[in-house]
Formats: sequence, C-alpha cells, structure tokens
Amino acid sequence: MSKANIRTARRTASVRRKIKAVSTGRARLSVFRSSKHMHVQLIDDEKGVTVASASTLEKDLRGSLKSGANIEAAKQVGKLIAERAKKQGIKDVVFDRGGYIYHGRIKALAEAAREGGLNF
Repeated sequence: MSKANIRTARRTASVRRKIKAVSTGRARLSVFRSSKHMHVQLIDDEKGVTVASASTLEKDLRGSLKSGANIEAAKQVGKLIAERAKKQGIKDVVFDRGGYIYHGRIKALAEAAREGGLNF
C-alpha cells in the first residue's frame, strides 16, 4: 500500500469513528466521489441495509447532465437522495463524507440534500 493510500484509509477511518459515536438511530448518508461520477447511499447501520441510493449514472440524471463530475451534478444527486429519503420516511441522517474534504462537489451535494429536507 502506498503512502497516499495509507493516509486516505486513516482519514476515512477517522471520519467513520466520529460518525459511529453520534449515529444512534440515524441513517448514514455515505458519499463516494470518483473522477467522473458521484454515488450516494443512505445506510441503516443497525440492520446493515442500504435504504436508498442515488448516482450520476442513473438514466434520469444522465440525460440532463453535461458531466457527472461537476457541482451541478452533485446538487442534482443531493436533491434526488433527499426525495428518496422522504419517501422512506427518513429525515435525520449522519453525513459520511468518506474522507473527502468538505469542499466543492461534496459540499454542493450536502447543501442540496439539506435544501431537500434532510437534517444533519
């Protein structure tokens, strides 16, 4: 494992440790960001089940996006996951940024999810 991978793994583990300390009874909003796309999942850690998910690869979003790796795409994914969470009756979540810096696409996704009605 390279030094960069070790640093990323440590940062991710640190974020997850902090989240598990406060996530009693709330779903976890987990984010994965690649160079081309974004994926978001609502995970119930008590049951170990993915409750809802959204991605820039979905047919609904793919046609309306110029690229899956920009701030506009992140905002649309945030709105979509908020709508799906409402349908499941989930309002309070814990935001798991997965070791990514809270900036740019991650921040845009979080703000759009908040505007959509999620509390975190």
